[in-house]
Amino acid sequence: MHRPELVCPAGTPAGLHAAVDAGADAVYCGFQGPTNARNFPGLNFSPREMEQAVTYAHDRGTKVLAAINSFPPAGQMAAWKRAVDDAVRFGMDAVIVADIGVAAYTARMHPDQRLHLSVQAGASSPEAINFYCREFGVRRVVLPRILTVAEIKGIHAQIPCEIEAFIFGNIGMMAEGRCSLSAYATGQSTNMDGVCSPASHVHYLQDEGGNLKSLLGEFTIDCFTCDESAGYPTICKGRYDTEIRTGYYAFEEPVSLNLTPLLPELMRAGVTALKIEGRQRSRAYVAAVVAAFRKAVDACMENRVPDMAGLIALTEGHRETQGAFGGRKWR
Repeated sequence: MHRPELVCPAGTPAGLHAAVDAGADAVYCGFQGPTNARNFPGLNFSPREMEQAVTYAHDRGTKVLAAINSFPPAGQMAAWKRAVDDAVRFGMDAVIVADIGVAAYTARMHPDQRLHLSVQAGASSPEAINFYCREFGVRRVVLPRILTVAEIKGIHAQIPCEIEAFIFGNIGMMAEGRCSLSAYATGQSTNMDGVCSPASHVHYLQDEGGNLKSLLGEFTIDCFTCDESAGYPTICKGRYDTEIRTGYYAFEEPVSLNLTPLLPELMRAGVTALKIEGRQRSRAYVAAVVAAFRKAVDACMENRVPDMAGLIALTEGHRETQGAFGGRKWR
């Protein structure tokens, strides 16, 4: 096995410092605005902050990857072009793109810039990945979280680029980030606006008994009793009441992906970069998770079993899963 690159989230300058200091090999972050898929208030980097962040990371031997991974609406390509130009100007180590037009612009205007294909692109077959490699010189693909380890191994044998796979954090559904449910409920979606379940549409209502309803726009997403912790109302993780039953229907339950037991298998399957999700998380969360996986990767390279028991406290709902990676049939 070759030592994989540990790719870690950085939603803010403070988060970037935490990830770098905790042992990240690379961090991924985005500019303020809709050009990245985590366009939330209080997150992301101004151009000045990004330039300083790159200097901080490079001085400590850590790579910085620019997440420019949302889809420009018609007539609004200028912001995405500017983000790519700034990433190149600041010396960022790779640009992560999803939109085919942004990929074409980057390859044409900055042919020496390393290009990664975002999970947002939804490329999960060798044919799709090979197209991006051939046409735009993509050097790495971030695979969707719907593939088994055996399928990843099969893809690796048929493509010329590196593979990056998620190992911890939120577990995306279906075509990553392309959520028509959020767009229907709020008018904004991850792939076009960079935001899922925007905070401006979130509100809570408490009844006389102390029970709490969480709403997204006009839609009730969940209802919590007094002894339950109220989660953020993400529509794909809602708990719905139907004629048959009440529960988590069709999509996802509040649970976090954790592939610690599969790390050696992923490495042998050809995964060269291990990605932690969590740009919306706190600096303390980032520091704890990155430090834990730094130790885990080092242990795997020394044929030791990593001790990751403490991570359960950082999972959503204190629950974890291996998802499709462990062979679960989701499709």
